[in-house]
Amino acid sequence: MEIPMNPMFTSVRVGRYMLPNRLVMAPMTRSRAAFDGTPGELATEYYVQRAGLGLIVTEGTQPSDDGQGYLTTPGIYTPAHIAGWRKITSAVHDKGGHIFIQLMHAGRMSHPDNTPHHRQGVAPSAIALGAGMFTATGMQDIPTPRALTTEEVRRTVTEFSHAARSAIEAGADGIEIHGANAYLVQQFFAPSANTRTDEYGGSIENRARFAIEVATAIAEEVGADRTAIRLSPGTPLWGIDEGAEGPDLYRYLVAELDKLGLAYVHILHQSNEPLLADIRKLWRHPLILNRPGRPRDQIGADVASGLADLEAFGQMVLANPDFVARLKADAAMNESDPKTFYGGAAKGYIDYPVLSARTDTSS
Repeated sequence: MEIPMNPMFTSVRVGRYMLPNRLVMAPMTRSRAAFDGTPGELATEYYVQRAGLGLIVTEGTQPSDDGQGYLTTPGIYTPAHIAGWRKITSAVHDKGGHIFIQLMHAGRMSHPDNTPHHRQGVAPSAIALGAGMFTATGMQDIPTPRALTTEEVRRTVTEFSHAARSAIEAGADGIEIHGANAYLVQQFFAPSANTRTDEYGGSIENRARFAIEVATAIAEEVGADRTAIRLSPGTPLWGIDEGAEGPDLYRYLVAELDKLGLAYVHILHQSNEPLLADIRKLWRHPLILNRPGRPRDQIGADVASGLADLEAFGQMVLANPDFVARLKADAAMNESDPKTFYGGAAKGYIDYPVLSARTDTSS
């Protein structure tokens, strides 16, 4: 029998859309695109299977050829990319779903062997990450990136806005800027990755400038109500250290982004509850909260408390295409298989069993 209705299954307005529930598919890299960045043939089925969630946020998608970091990740800056994504968005819409394409520029989290152009990665500053990355020939050290010139930073902002327009042409309902997880946008926030002396480095305001300019440019290009951003305040990934000023940077950044009237802010949260509470107060628009490893019995707690308007889930949605139905039925969840997260074909991608295939629901 179904559990009683709870707030997670109620509708909510996000930007220009009324979503049927407050459950969000978090963005997850799957590395199954063609080498040129065109979405893979199985991607349509992968996303359609999960169209029952209120919102799908796609895997990180590079806005330009300089933005690619990992092997076989999708892009959204060529006609082939647009055509590939259009198949996906059209199929998701046919199932009643909503889908935002996440724009992700990897910055220094890149290896030349993972890209068609084989160029050195770019970043706010030429600071080596000191870590390895999987490539077509195995694990290799990530090379020291090339520091972007001031003019190149501005050009990168334009590339984001052009990619956003391409995403809309491909049928996406909106765009999520990836400002989290140690990629280019967050690299600008962190003194450990940004030692610039121009208007994009130094002060809190300068280190937040790139993110604000990207969000502003995309909002002007496709509409603020189709523009969103993901942030991971204080998350120490891949050499990112935002320092003692980190919380104040996020308070400033969120207050400035709030003025744009974006569709939502998506917070990947693992620590610092007081900062999260401050962000909730500063942000007057929908807030999506993603707590990695959230226990099953805590699903809906942040919405119920008013801390979030929607909650995002990664591995549970990856392993359970019928995530919404399982929650409503209080059914057991499939376990995810980490060995099939990245690369490969159908296994671990579109073959996780759904509830009707495991349980006789006729009785």
